[in-house]
Amino acid sequence: MPLYAKQPKKLITFNILDILRKYSDENHRLSQTEILSKLESEYDMVIDRKAVKRNLTDLLEFGYEIECREVTRAYTDPRTGKTVESTILTDLYLVRDFTDAELRLLIDSLLFSRHVPGSQCKELVKKLEGLSNIYFSSRSAHVFPAPEEHTDNKQIFLNVELLDEAITKKCKVAFRYLEYGTDKKQHPRKRSDGSERYVVSPYQMAAKEGKYYLICSLDGHESAANYRLDRISDIEVLHDEHVLPFDSLRDSKGLPLDLADYMKKHIYMFSGENCRATFRIEKKLISDVIDLFGNDVSFRDTGDGGITVSVYANEMSVLHFAQNFAPEAILIDPPELKDKVKKRLEKTLERYEN
Repeated sequence: MPLYAKQPKKLITFNILDILRKYSDENHRLSQTEILSKLESEYDMVIDRKAVKRNLTDLLEFGYEIECREVTRAYTDPRTGKTVESTILTDLYLVRDFTDAELRLLIDSLLFSRHVPGSQCKELVKKLEGLSNIYFSSRSAHVFPAPEEHTDNKQIFLNVELLDEAITKKCKVAFRYLEYGTDKKQHPRKRSDGSERYVVSPYQMAAKEGKYYLICSLDGHESAANYRLDRISDIEVLHDEHVLPFDSLRDSKGLPLDLADYMKKHIYMFSGENCRATFRIEKKLISDVIDLFGNDVSFRDTGDGGITVSVYANEMSVLHFAQNFAPEAILIDPPELKDKVKKRLEKTLERYEN
């Protein structure tokens, strides 16, 4: 039984294009005969081979990227009895905007992204799969373990849209910022004055470790701050309030936002001042240092199995690295941060002992 009701002849071109989209690629090429068969079985259209070639030629002239091979064949004209040559198109397939490998990469990025809600993630995966043909398999059902830690915040795409508008128009935004409670549900975070409303000057959205962040400055503060997009709710663009320029912030050094430099110095997306820090690490941590701080670091081999590392990064990132990688990484400078690490580790040890 045909999958479609009988259609007018003027739709032949569109139906041929649909067949190429669904059934062809570099490894699955179609002949004109196969296209004729699909037109009859799926669209209830019976046409001759010349009509197929004519419509294929129209698609090529319209600019569709269709690869094919021309074959010249001889046949006997039943009316005249003479041998006649004709050219047909075969080995036809539609060249796609995305290769299967590129689509799988995009789908994997979605599956392992924690800032996209699960239901919306599935919808997006289906849309991406629809960009290929029936032979495409994203293997998304075979990914194990299946990512389940997606955000509960269904406003993520609206947040991106409104923040993009605000950044373009250089307007402030107001929102509530969510955090999880012991009930495993998100609740608005209260500020020091008891309010739930945050007003910020937005500068840029950036992805880090599978999460989306808003780089901005909070009203009343002179330094940059980072907020998770999946924890922002009830966002409002304040069209009458202009942003505080990034180059006016205390830690900007009077320069505009350099995203690559900013992300390199904020490896854990903490806010605060930047500093030059020196670590003493074991040699096995060299890869971890480069992964976290990038290539803009300097190493000095002391000859006794240890390595001295110098980095320029956010102070909270330095503290976090020193704590996470202790005792294989020891912070040497600056002294005030070294004292903070010592006090934190001492407090940790005290709590373990008690």
